[in-house]
Amino acid sequence: MKPLSSSRTLLAFMLLFGVGIFLSSMRSSANPTDEWPQWLGPNRDGISTATGLLKSWPESGPKILWRIPLGEGYGGIAVAQGRALAMFSQGPDEFLICLEAATGKEAWRVRMDSTYKDTNGNGPRSTPTIENGVVYALGGRGQFMAVQLKDGKKIWGHDVRREFNSFGPSDGGFATSPLIEGEKLLLEAGGAGHAFMAFDKKTGKVLWHVESDSSAFSSPVAINFNGTRQIIFFSALGGVALAPENGKVYWRMPWITSYNVNAATPLFIPPDRVFLSSGYDVGAVMLRLRPQGDASTAEELWRSKSFQNIWATSIVRGEFMYGFDKVTLKCINLNTAEEKWAQRGFGTGALLFADGHLIVLGDKG
Repeated sequence: MKPLSSSRTLLAFMLLFGVGIFLSSMRSSANPTDEWPQWLGPNRDGISTATGLLKSWPESGPKILWRIPLGEGYGGIAVAQGRALAMFSQGPDEFLICLEAATGKEAWRVRMDSTYKDTNGNGPRSTPTIENGVVYALGGRGQFMAVQLKDGKKIWGHDVRREFNSFGPSDGGFATSPLIEGEKLLLEAGGAGHAFMAFDKKTGKVLWHVESDSSAFSSPVAINFNGTRQIIFFSALGGVALAPENGKVYWRMPWITSYNVNAATPLFIPPDRVFLSSGYDVGAVMLRLRPQGDASTAEELWRSKSFQNIWATSIVRGEFMYGFDKVTLKCINLNTAEEKWAQRGFGTGALLFADGHLIVLGDKG
């Protein structure tokens, strides 16, 4: 599998990206809207509600409040109830670690599995999800578990690869981040009959499993369209929307990328648009959803090869979208894909939005 080879420094990049935002928001951690409890934040859109952030940085960068060595990995950090959760590999073992967000002090760590190894980079690829004092985590080899936030005690677990004959994308390890939807926990597992799965979040019981797509690197999002709830996955075969109750397919958008690198999270632009993008000369598409009986269809509004999100998910603000076209950071018009500005120098970086600003991190850290 080729994609990770361009940036082994993604370890520090993904584990540290946005820590300043998280720590700033912890000033009022009792407010759930200030937390970052899952991949890409509360709404999985990369947008933080934190305010009062430092806008002018000294030449040496913002003041470092704490720093600790971890290990190898490509996941992000989840923050809730004053604690920061991350996964990493150290030597032969893969861990889920819990830190005090304000100080970096280790509260606990749980061994999840042996280290997932790959010639392009070792370690887990997923970001934990936190809700109501429970942490849900998916390891690089497919160990899927729920543990208590307070002490790391295991509540339930599954070996996704062994139990469901599922597999990660093209030797890339399991990379998706679990999504909570009501009492369900949704996962893109991949494989025959188990491409998309729903679990009871309290017990781990499998509620349903459907389709046979190979998995990709993306994570699902939940949307409301035409009075119905849809879960949008971005598998190796493309975009697919399912009913959270039973896995019924509402619509599909075929989208094939080399090495199964459909990695950027799908974006929903209310009330009826969905954006998908990938690299390797594929590009981007803006879809419009249309109701069709008790299902729906997705039609193309525009398609462009000039906005290729290789890894990082783009940010939507107003009528504009900000994101990486391969190694160039761009702003485009949502309605037309017209380029408004472009800036190089970050490589295949990533970005968040907070306090009126884009916070951008390059792939060299």
